[in-house]
Amino acid sequence: MHSHLRGALLSLAAFAFYATHDVVVKYLGGHYSPFQTMFFAGLMGFPLITILLLSDRRDGTLIPRHPWWTVIRTVSAVATGAMGFYAFSVLPMTTCYAIFFAMPLLITLMAIPMLGEKVGLRRGIAVIVGLLGVIIVLRPGSGDGFSLGHLAALGAATTGSLSSIIVRKIGRDERSVVLMLYPMVLTFLATGALMPLVYQPMPLTDLSLTAVMALLGTLGALASIAAYRTAPAVIVAPMQYSQIIWAALYGWMFFNESIDLYTGIGSAVIIASGIYIVLRESTPSISQNRPVLENRSRWEIGTFPRVSTWLKRFERGGDQA
Repeated sequence: MHSHLRGALLSLAAFAFYATHDVVVKYLGGHYSPFQTMFFAGLMGFPLITILLLSDRRDGTLIPRHPWWTVIRTVSAVATGAMGFYAFSVLPMTTCYAIFFAMPLLITLMAIPMLGEKVGLRRGIAVIVGLLGVIIVLRPGSGDGFSLGHLAALGAATTGSLSSIIVRKIGRDERSVVLMLYPMVLTFLATGALMPLVYQPMPLTDLSLTAVMALLGTLGALASIAAYRTAPAVIVAPMQYSQIIWAALYGWMFFNESIDLYTGIGSAVIIASGIYIVLRESTPSISQNRPVLENRSRWEIGTFPRVSTWLKRFERGGDQA
């Protein structure tokens, strides 16, 4: 029981770091293109990643064993970052999180054709209820309107879910270095190519904030790894929903935001559905693939390796993700 509590607390700390990371994303998003923010965030985090990659001295090449899946997953990760960063720049933080919390629902649906997952009646109902919660948050046809920011957040949740499922599908075969390196390299090249079109001069304080983003991402990843090494996934995974509390607090403190009634109700419905899916997946007789529990990551944005990839390396000292 003590280890379960410690794992839960570590996970809560991890998502506090991640939520603070997203505050910086939102702040910079009000002044710069999401592509510029991603470029410098990836650049600041690259020294640490280089050390991790150089520490892998096992034989092998960087040629993926599943090239097409690797391409799709890499593009999905970059798209998730671009759409997610943009969504944070134009939407309240609580709205972004509410939509991103639909990822377990989307992962469950995608796992049916891609992993052969069999979703029974109860999980099927949970997915439907959760998607109704997303509709409540989005309020299509309302006076507030369905904006490009809402579409970007929904797109980020979709591509993030796709990336997670692909990693679950090919992770046993691909080297962890391949899984870590490709999204980061494409993010750096793609955003770098766009820099002449979107670049705005950054004062030292704002440039320093991109380094803070890299630090917060590192701390969040390390705390997540420690949490999963301490407690079962069924204890750790639901802690991600604590981000909605940080979003409400940070949104109020820094951006004069508040949670509207529809976002609050929709978030509650989505969170309840997600937690139910996690609990159902934890029963071996219900799910053999456990696509949500084995995700072990926030949405992948291409500027930092997936926590699940790091975790498998640290746990096994091996080469699989």
